[in-house]
Amino acid sequence: MPLPPLDELLATARVVALPLATRFRGVDVREALLLEGPEGWTEFSPFVEYGDAEASAWLAAAVDFGWVPQPAGRRTEIPVNATVPAVAAASVAGVLARFDGCRTAKVKVAERGQMLADDVARVRAVREAMGVEGRVRIDANGGWNVDEAEHAVHALAEFDLEYVEQPCETVDELAELRRRVKYLGIPIAADECVRKAADPLAVARAGAADLLVVKAQPLGGVRRALDIVAEAGLPAVVSSALDTSVGLAMGVALAAALPELDYDCGLGTASLFLADVVDPPLAPRGGVLPVGRITPDEERLEDAAAPHDRRDWWIERLTRCHALLAAGAAS
Repeated sequence: MPLPPLDELLATARVVALPLATRFRGVDVREALLLEGPEGWTEFSPFVEYGDAEASAWLAAAVDFGWVPQPAGRRTEIPVNATVPAVAAASVAGVLARFDGCRTAKVKVAERGQMLADDVARVRAVREAMGVEGRVRIDANGGWNVDEAEHAVHALAEFDLEYVEQPCETVDELAELRRRVKYLGIPIAADECVRKAADPLAVARAGAADLLVVKAQPLGGVRRALDIVAEAGLPAVVSSALDTSVGLAMGVALAAALPELDYDCGLGTASLFLADVVDPPLAPRGGVLPVGRITPDEERLEDAAAPHDRRDWWIERLTRCHALLAAGAAS
């Protein structure tokens, strides 16, 4: 469909700031801009450090979800994983307790300023808490070079890893690491090499990953993410970008529409917030999330409203990204 006029987007724009229970990705408060379209509420929440060109894909996703009917779902609930930030091992149990019934945990590793010993202690604590039947995956966000990643995978292999997500930054590095550790039988997953790449299929063509981590907002929407997964021909895990419950519903719609869903999805991150835009939030219950749209509570929107200067910042960002999308549509 044509891009809605900017005035139509601005008419319903609400900017919120949600506090986190635990510092995550270097932030204590997550900001987001919510919009209401003909199909329901939607979210535009690229991280603040992203430039307008990258952020415009997130706006395309928001418009698609709010203004266009979505693909039919194949399932009514989505199994999700717990997400453990780069906390001290002693804090692991408290984090996991926020994720009701989750049988899988994704553990952040390779945090700047920390050592491999910190990662080992954290992953050990998660494995002990999850038990032998729980699944444990790690996410390095591209924080290691190939040699560091190889060493880390060997150090963490004893914890029976489900997979290692984005251990290195580039496609070539992932391919080399996959070659080196293939004998261990630990799959390599690609995230940033998909959602932040000019060519999201390059990682699949290079044989650099065993599975893809896909996120609806950064990839431009549910339909485009589905196309990427289909063309890549690899299993996919749907994950969030630390969205509000509104944005999480977009990820849930993507997971529901995938032909196959072999892995628990990283969509349980509402459990990391101290507040949300709906009560109760779209957080795991019995390890799953229901499929369906989220309508924010007016009272919650008011309570979570961002300060005026931050609202202005997001409105200006929305305006610039809308202009980029409009220029692209016109060219």
